[in-house]
Amino acid sequence: MLSVADPVLEGYRRHLSSGRAALGELFGGDVEVGSAGAWVRTRSGRELLNCGGYGVFLMGARHPRVLAEVRAQLDTNPVGTRLLLEPTAARAAEALVSTTPAGLSRVHFACGGAEAVEAAIKLARAHGKRHLVSMVDGYHGKTMGALSVTARPVFQQPFRPLLPDVTHVPFGDVAALSDALAAVPGEACVLVEPVQGEAGVVVPPPGYLRAVARVCREHDAFLVLDEIQTGLGRLGHWWGADREGVVPDVLLAGKALGGGVLPVSALVATEAAFAPFDRDPFIHTSTFSAAPLGMAAVCGAVAAIREDGLVPRAAALGDRLVGELRRLLGDVLGDRVAEVRGAGLLIGIECAVDGLAGELLLELLAAGVVANHSLNADRVLRLTPPALLDDREVRFLLDAFEHAAHAVLN
Repeated sequence: MLSVADPVLEGYRRHLSSGRAALGELFGGDVEVGSAGAWVRTRSGRELLNCGGYGVFLMGARHPRVLAEVRAQLDTNPVGTRLLLEPTAARAAEALVSTTPAGLSRVHFACGGAEAVEAAIKLARAHGKRHLVSMVDGYHGKTMGALSVTARPVFQQPFRPLLPDVTHVPFGDVAALSDALAAVPGEACVLVEPVQGEAGVVVPPPGYLRAVARVCREHDAFLVLDEIQTGLGRLGHWWGADREGVVPDVLLAGKALGGGVLPVSALVATEAAFAPFDRDPFIHTSTFSAAPLGMAAVCGAVAAIREDGLVPRAAALGDRLVGELRRLLGDVLGDRVAEVRGAGLLIGIECAVDGLAGELLLELLAAGVVANHSLNADRVLRLTPPALLDDREVRFLLDAFEHAAHAVLN
């Protein structure tokens, strides 16, 4: 626990966020000081199994393949001039495109997920698609454009007015989407997640993404698939698009793209969709877009996912964890848990009782496991563990859940 005079706590209170300081105290007041693989080390000497991180740590922390690329780049040219061409950016783009659905061949790199969403909105505008359609409870970030399509009033209300001409339709409801697009033929840009993460790991009905792509074609709409959390193997496929053979106009990547080492995001588009950015290289720019250090991390991340077989490992491990957690939580908590669901290693535990998800989160931390809440679903505890968990670590996770479940029951 931190004392009142602790410099970390005081630093947060004085200069970062007093609210964030209070949240840190709620979660026990410990301070993380190191990480490796699936584990986080704290200043008090605890070792915590990291099944949180909001999807960043698919390959764990400080993966040696990623670190080797980043260290080599750090010693040569970490930040580019932005005037001359730079080879690591070209190599990273080629590596990323080699994983995406055929036809997605153009890349714009950014730093954070919301920044990639903003680029997609601007690209759609450049094609005359000025009406945005997103899904209820979807999450795309909190910058002004991204917030406009993040359909959550608690985040939007303090910052209105946001972008005009935005419609939200229920996730999974193709008829509602078709009606919304029919009202603005040829003018819409649709943003959708293959699985809604912050909404509480909401998995749509089979065939949903194919149907979304079909109605977008029928109404000449621009389709943006937000795979910032679901991509790069998280769902047990390289991309959620691959699960249904969908090729959007734009696919967004992030989270794990920097290999758990650096913040990197990307917009990957078809040649036709990317044309406005091709015509004018200054129409959408950022000082640190495609910075060589981040590009080295992308190269390392793609290589690590391939070399370690993390995509099939995520599929198999996800199936195992969902099955084990359903059994365990059903035995201990019964109908207090409404559902355990997921796709690959994006797993949601929906509680049937208000406050239970928060209690489980705290008890898991006490038992040595870091998990996440869901920003758009108060009753859902979310797990995004690394795909490299071994049998011992899986056993540790399940034992921690059993301990936490009994603790909240008592």
